[in-house]
Amino acid sequence: MLLSYIIPFLILILVVVFIHEYGHYYFAKKYGVGVTDFSIGFGKELFGWNDKSGTRWKVCAIPLGGYVKFFGDRNVYSQADHQEILDKYNEEERQKLFILKPLYQRALIVFGGPLANFLLAIVIFFSIYTFVGKDFTPAVINEVQKDSPAMVGGLKEKDIILEIDGNEVKSLMDVSKYITMSTSDFIDFKVKRNYEELILKIKPNMVEGEDNLGNKINKRMVGIKLGAYNDKINHVKLGPAQAIYHAAHEVYYVSISSLKYLGGMVMGKADTSQLGGPIRIAKISGQVATFGVIAFISMMAYISISLGLINLFPIPMLDGGHLMFYTFEALLGRPLSQKTQEGFFRIGLFLLLSLMFFTTFNDLKDLGLFG
Repeated sequence: MLLSYIIPFLILILVVVFIHEYGHYYFAKKYGVGVTDFSIGFGKELFGWNDKSGTRWKVCAIPLGGYVKFFGDRNVYSQADHQEILDKYNEEERQKLFILKPLYQRALIVFGGPLANFLLAIVIFFSIYTFVGKDFTPAVINEVQKDSPAMVGGLKEKDIILEIDGNEVKSLMDVSKYITMSTSDFIDFKVKRNYEELILKIKPNMVEGEDNLGNKINKRMVGIKLGAYNDKINHVKLGPAQAIYHAAHEVYYVSISSLKYLGGMVMGKADTSQLGGPIRIAKISGQVATFGVIAFISMMAYISISLGLINLFPIPMLDGGHLMFYTFEALLGRPLSQKTQEGFFRIGLFLLLSLMFFTTFNDLKDLGLFG
């Protein structure tokens, strides 16, 4: 049972982290930056090799991330001392130093990691929509439960759901997704009834339930049962143009919805218990793997989006923190002092450790070890 969780988790993490770090590596090599280390994982090196350019490619013992270390950096966070650089390196070596590259090149190297994660997700969705297909079955309400929020709000049997909170419902699968990601007190349903289009406001109930994998979650429920329009499933393999459009749209939707959901957590409107860490990812990746390759690589795409998005948060130690420093540098005309940057890094470390503690606590609660 343990191996059934660990192996899919390791595969998922290795692929997603490798792609992220390769994004940094690609732009670093493009702009002539020397790369000394390309690491998947942290801690003790398990195995590795050196390439012709002197980069050490390695896999380390703690598979919870990775890093690309540039030539001349004091640590993996690309910190370096300017005066030390001027004293220590000759002109040829300075050409390989990340810290001496133009601001736009440094920004692109840092942004390359999240960009690679978003591109991975697009490639996965594109491949699925092209070779497997995408569902476009219109969602029809087959049943409205008595005294449910749906009945109170005016939804009726045979209504065709067109939109939820302004998001077009293109398939049956969209309905539960849009309801789950909503953080407002009321959910706006646009439905087609006979030949008339109506907009109805439904106040969902929050109930304890289980997801499709049997994990306990707090779900927003409106009390409807869905079916296919005219009992016909419409599953279509898309051409390249349509596939790339829908793939990019899915990445955009997941990113925006995730930000809204996190904003809802901060405002106290969203369920913080759904925020998970490595243990929950390992558990779910093992469960999803039992549903087959398509389900597993779909999850990989969503995890890749999450990794790219989180790394863009303006928190020191993350890619977004570096981009924040570069924004200050562009505005001030000079980098922030080493002391100021180190102060920000301490704040970033505290925030990341707090987040890790919170998500780990949620994970252990999910396993039944607390509460």
